[in-house]
Amino acid sequence: MVAAGAAALGAAGVVLTHTADAAVAPAYHPTRLKHVGDAQQIVVVTGRSKTSTYATLRTYQRNSNGTWSAPFAAMPARNGYRGWVVGGRRVQDTGTTPQGTFRITTAFGLRKNPGTKLPYRLADANDYWVGDQKDPRTYNLVQPWASATRTWRISQAERLAAYPTQYEHAAVIDFNRPVASTVTWHTTYAEYVTSKPVSTRLGSAIFLHVNGAGSTAGCVSLKRADMINVLRWLDPAKKPRIVMAPESEIGTA
Repeated sequence: MVAAGAAALGAAGVVLTHTADAAVAPAYHPTRLKHVGDAQQIVVVTGRSKTSTYATLRTYQRNSNGTWSAPFAAMPARNGYRGWVVGGRRVQDTGTTPQGTFRITTAFGLRKNPGTKLPYRLADANDYWVGDQKDPRTYNLVQPWASATRTWRISQAERLAAYPTQYEHAAVIDFNRPVASTVTWHTTYAEYVTSKPVSTRLGSAIFLHVNGAGSTAGCVSLKRADMINVLRWLDPAKKPRIVMAPESEIGTA
């Protein structure tokens, strides 16, 4: 029997983590996480401290024998410019990354799908991610500017094409998202407004995306090559979830 946390580095650079004894596994290991449910793929992001803007992203997949393995080595990441806050206490426009466990169900990008199995939206200059607190029906949803039924303000939305590097490829973290929008991409305004409104206080547009010049406004970012690898690995059939928090609090996220 191999104790949990014991790891071997294979020729391809893949770290295999055995989980026979969860008591000695690191706090970020899937066997130590409380809210992953039936997820068979888990992305774990740990911040260096509560206020740090630097983080580490790890990936895990559940094996047929119930153990977990890491398909990729740990990846350097960035998070919000004001560190971390518990998701339910987050406030819009504070530059904090929400702590918690969230589903990953869709992806998008200004470039074509790099090979992910997630429903993928090829974004264009007409796409805006809405954060208008006066329009809860479309809050935290992507919307076309040209829609004849538009009710949100352009000053309160993020034009995706304005970030050609960061949004080359991105996965949507289902933080504060209408449930109906997290299964697949809708194509009409009517489909969006049937979704249950969410809290306009907590904030919107929390993604896993390509690195920019530094820290983020609340998202988690990776090097481009790492982002593409993660996207290609993510599979909705395996019910992926992301767990995010400072390392000292990851066990409660």
